[in-house]
Amino acid sequence: MGDPALPRTGGQVLADQLRIHGAELIFGVPGESYLGLLDGLVAHANAIRFITCRHEGGAANMAEAHGKLTGRPGICAVTRGPGASHAAIGVHTAQQDSTPMILLIGQVAREVKEREAFQEVNYQRMFADAAKWVGEIDDPRRIPEFVNRAFSLATSGRPGPVVLSLPEDVLTEIVTVPDARPYRAVQATPGASDMDELRRHLLAAKQPLMIVGGGTWSADAKSGIEAFARQWNIPVAVSYRCQDYFDNWQDQYAGHLSTGTDAALAKGIAEADLVIVAGARLGEVTTGGYALFEIPVARQTLVHVHPGVAELNRVYQPDLAINAGMANFATLAAALPAPPCAWSDWTQGLRAAHLATLKPLPATGPVDMAAVVQHLQSVLPANAIVTNGAGNYTAWVHRYFRYGQWRTQLAPTSGAMGYGVPAGVAAAIAHPDRVVISVNGDGCFLMCGQELATAMHHKAAPIFIVVNNGMYGTIRMHQERHYPERVIGTALTNPDFAVFARAFGCHGEVVEKTADFPAAFARARNAGRTALIEIRVDPEAITPQASLSQIRAAALARKE
Repeated sequence: MGDPALPRTGGQVLADQLRIHGAELIFGVPGESYLGLLDGLVAHANAIRFITCRHEGGAANMAEAHGKLTGRPGICAVTRGPGASHAAIGVHTAQQDSTPMILLIGQVAREVKEREAFQEVNYQRMFADAAKWVGEIDDPRRIPEFVNRAFSLATSGRPGPVVLSLPEDVLTEIVTVPDARPYRAVQATPGASDMDELRRHLLAAKQPLMIVGGGTWSADAKSGIEAFARQWNIPVAVSYRCQDYFDNWQDQYAGHLSTGTDAALAKGIAEADLVIVAGARLGEVTTGGYALFEIPVARQTLVHVHPGVAELNRVYQPDLAINAGMANFATLAAALPAPPCAWSDWTQGLRAAHLATLKPLPATGPVDMAAVVQHLQSVLPANAIVTNGAGNYTAWVHRYFRYGQWRTQLAPTSGAMGYGVPAGVAAAIAHPDRVVISVNGDGCFLMCGQELATAMHHKAAPIFIVVNNGMYGTIRMHQERHYPERVIGTALTNPDFAVFARAFGCHGEVVEKTADFPAAFARARNAGRTALIEIRVDPEAITPQASLSQIRAAALARKE
């Protein structure tokens, strides 16, 4: 740490603040616009690792994944203009996923601003709708103030991304300025009257249900909400891609709300007389296109608990709105005294319906992805981390893999393709002691596939699985569903992914039959370095429930 009584460059001041606030990893692509910060980080090389990435989109996704994994702001540093534009994907995901993140952008020098100087962009305008706050530091003496605000805003209330623009001459100017103290996140706590009213709603209910998701969760919050669900025997569903928020083996777990929500779970929500939403925004995917609940007033009694006060009453008008962080709410909820349960059959029915979805459906083609996922389930340790991006291939992971421990799933609720690779790299760097599996489609993988180089450079050992069906499968499915036999733009020409991986020095191999996967996975796991398994699947295997031909035939029948 630098001596705040001595003159320092702005870059040194900024690096010192990052250290004070607990930054351990910075994901980025170096640029000349923030050389002053890079120089400042040299003094902290033993405490803060700069993870050199191969594309700013990969760096931003890694930072977002690290924020998800730790609950602390993931840090990404990029250069101006093109670098910031590439990194926007991670900012958008952090916003939609309520993930704490700070994007540091080099900026043109103050004296040439507003001239459209080389790579100049106004970041306040560019990120206005995608970040909690966008600040530009025009005085190096204010760096401690701005950085403290960035960390606090990113983690307080509803977490999210913050963007700081750094004019390059601010980072080189020498100043004497005091440091800030370490930040402390601020979260609201439910009032006693809130919890009393919640208990009254529970005592009046006959078929309650809880939905959990969103931000501000932790292992302790998860344990508290699980204790609350057990004591009251409330069935629990998780919002989109939040399956590790509640132990999937617990008797109250009723499944996940996704793009393909099980019909029995959707029916259960429709039949519930009380729905407690803990942390979830009730966004479009979780609500099945805003169809599970009437707008603005749901038929069910609705209790909405959320850390961001602006989210309460945004779409749905709840009967009880509670502004609270999830750890604070879970602690008080777990302490609510529960009478003998009056709805055991209700909870058992929803649990049985969920367990029925775990039974594999008939497979299409020589590779059964359900069997692949269930094999992973059988051999992976309980603390293994599974990441994925977006695409129909994720349906098998979401349907058949069961999560028990906190932060064993990293997936974008923003639906962003390309997320699975950088998330896997970030997780493996942060937790070299844990097994990390990154599941990707062929289209999804190649959006950030170059980050294999990052994994190898930093000696990380995630295992990448590439599900190759030779097309953008989700869009092809929608084409056949809405415009049957009118296919355009979705076919792909792919490399040999195993050869591609070996070119980076990774272990790589191809699987074309279900029976070959267990041995291939064992070899990948024992390789001692980054590994990749390409699984070549039949293009007809487009969803667990229906083949591509079945979807096309149903669409044609509707048109007749």
